[in-house]
Amino acid sequence: MEAGRILQIGIPWITGRSPPRLTNFPRYICASSIQRGSYKGPKPGRDWIADWVSKNDDAVRSMPIYVGGASLLAVLFNRAISGIAPVADASSSQSRADLLTLGLAVTNVLTGLVWLSIRPKSITPVEPQGVECQVIYSHLPESVVSEILWVWESLSAVTCCKSLVIVYDCQCIVQIGVAAKSLNIDEPFAVDAAKLMQGSLYQGVLKSGAQSYLANLSLYPGRSELPFLPSNTQVSK
Repeated sequence: MEAGRILQIGIPWITGRSPPRLTNFPRYICASSIQRGSYKGPKPGRDWIADWVSKNDDAVRSMPIYVGGASLLAVLFNRAISGIAPVADASSSQSRADLLTLGLAVTNVLTGLVWLSIRPKSITPVEPQGVECQVIYSHLPESVVSEILWVWESLSAVTCCKSLVIVYDCQCIVQIGVAAKSLNIDEPFAVDAAKLMQGSLYQGVLKSGAQSYLANLSLYPGRSELPFLPSNTQVSK
């Protein structure tokens, strides 16, 4: 795989011409971007409300409960000191306002309970359950193999990628990283490229023309189409 190509072009040497005069421009120019007061452009803004909400997540989630409870107490207190009959009367404007306030207060309480029960799930890193493998198609050129190994080393160094499978032209050319165990002990599960290309995941990617991101592989129906990945794989891309 060629990363670039150098064109060699011959430049004819013409004699009889005087060499160009050198200008008096300086040969070295020193520039520094770290200068106090030199940048006069717009400064990036900071969302103080978003920062405060992220730091006080529990208090913000429970705030509708306190607001709804305080509204209920306020309605009951107002009903008690206003001298109106405790029985709701449809002809009374005060009763209709109290019923509307009670509905809003109950809605706030239920909203707070929902906010407390639904929280974003944090993904914890896990160790893949499988065996280390490095299967590369034998008919690949040495330059291609070196490029693929460089890509894998880069991915494993800067990301949390643990497995890499490349299928090209109905052939699995690379299976490297952690793979699922086959029936034979300490042997990786081989990739069936033909079966993979007939599955719904591969066909969906071909139709949409975009990559498929599986955020939870264990609960996704495509788990049966990717048996070569470790059993506790969290994300597939």
